[in-house]
Order: sequence, then structure tokens, then C-alpha cells
Amino acid sequence: MQYTEKIAQSTFIGNLSSIQNQETARYLIHEINQLHPQATHHCPAYILGKKGETFFCSDNQEPPGTAGKPILKMLVKHELSNIILIVTRYFGGVKLGIRGLINAYGTIAEKTIRLGEKIPLVEVVMYDCTLKYDFYHSFLSKVKQLEGLVLKSEYSNFIQVTVQVNEFNQREMLKFFQEMSNCGALEYRLLPNNA
Repeated sequence: MQYTEKIAQSTFIGNLSSIQNQETARYLIHEINQLHPQATHHCPAYILGKKGETFFCSDNQEPPGTAGKPILKMLVKHELSNIILIVTRYFGGVKLGIRGLINAYGTIAEKTIRLGEKIPLVEVVMYDCTLKYDFYHSFLSKVKQLEGLVLKSEYSNFIQVTVQVNEFNQREMLKFFQEMSNCGALEYRLLPNNA
């Protein structure tokens, strides 16, 4: 979910995504940084866990308490968990001041959240896979088909991939892994959640 608004000549972009662990959160923060390399700030906040027991926010070089906390406050206000909201700012030349920044980040967070809809929490599982290059394309196709997410890839003699899939598609993913393993194309292991 994405929302964009200009406030006092600065452009603010809110990006809201569901997450299941801190590794996914870090991956999405990295992706937003790559997507908007010229932006002045990328301020994330996230909450994890069935009871919202894990949370994080960052002002990303905005004055302390003016960006991450207002975003996190909105996630709490709407009783969200397993969610990340990253607000990107392109500075437009007009300083907003402390109160102005708090209001701007809070407003963008609120409006971004309101665009989305609440869905029940879905558990995910993560696997660490080592596979041969020849099978990488079919591997990625299957992950995409099962609505999985490749969190990390490392390349050497083999390809090392960390992949996550929701609990509803776990059985089919595991069946695919076992078939590839039986023909010597892949080795895999289940990773603990919240890695």
C-alpha cells in the first residue's frame, strides 16, 4: 500500500507492507532505499508478534522523535501487528520544525494505513536453501507461484537462498523442495521464525 502527499514543498511517500519477522523488515527497508536513492530520509516503524511484543522505529537523521515515533504511534493506534510502514521524504527546501515534522509523518502514516484493510495474521515459515545454478530459474518460478518471498541470495559455487512462504502454501513448497532434493538439485533446512 502506498500513499504520496506534498507538505510544504516536501514530498512524503508512505509504504505499508505486511511482515512476519525482522529479516523481512530489513529487506523491505533496503528495497525502499534502493527505490528512492535520492530521497532525504527513509523513516521506518514496525510491529511484530501476535501481541505486538516486538517493535522498532527510526528517525533516519530527522530530529529525534519527529518521524519514527509518530509513525509507530499510528500503527499502535490502529492496533496493527506484523506490519511495517516506511515514510520516505524528499526535502523541498522548507523546514517544517519539530511540531511540523511530527504532524507530517503522523499524517502520512495515518493516511497510508487508511488505504489498507486489516487482514488476520498469517504465520510464515522460512527456509535456507542451497541449489545449483541450473535449477535457479525453476526454483524462483515456484516460489513466485506459491506467493513466497526471496529474502536473501548469495552466489558462489552454489546459490544460497533464504525464502519465506505463508503457512497455507508450506506443504506444497515443502513437496517441491523434497522433489528437488531427491534429484540432488537442492539442500534445504527450516529456519526458526523471527530470525
